[in-house]
Amino acid sequence: MAELNQYRQFIQSLLSRYAVDSGSKNSPETQLVFDTERDHYQVMHVGWRGDRWVHSCTVHLDIKEEKIWIQWNGTEDDLAQELVDLGVPKSSIVIGFHAPSMRKYTDYAAG
Repeated sequence: MAELNQYRQFIQSLLSRYAVDSGSKNSPETQLVFDTERDHYQVMHVGWRGDRWVHSCTVHLDIKEEKIWIQWNGTEDDLAQELVDLGVPKSSIVIGFHAPSMRKYTDYAAG
């Protein structure tokens, strides 16, 4: 259980850096969505950019079966490596957006 709580803290800390207020009323709001009961974590962008509605997910992480699943990473950051640098073993990280048949070719868990 202590390990899961640490994983939750790592994820929330990593994703919190994306919650930068642009200060512009013409920019979508960045929302951090942390469901610590069901272990779903997302960075969302919601709002108007000029006359265009924006609703998108930039990052989505889950904790399933005591592993961190990177479901989506729309950033240039290597979130998996950052988790490793924090002390999460590669065997506890799944790159969920890679096809299950391809995961065995990565340095991370297959699922």
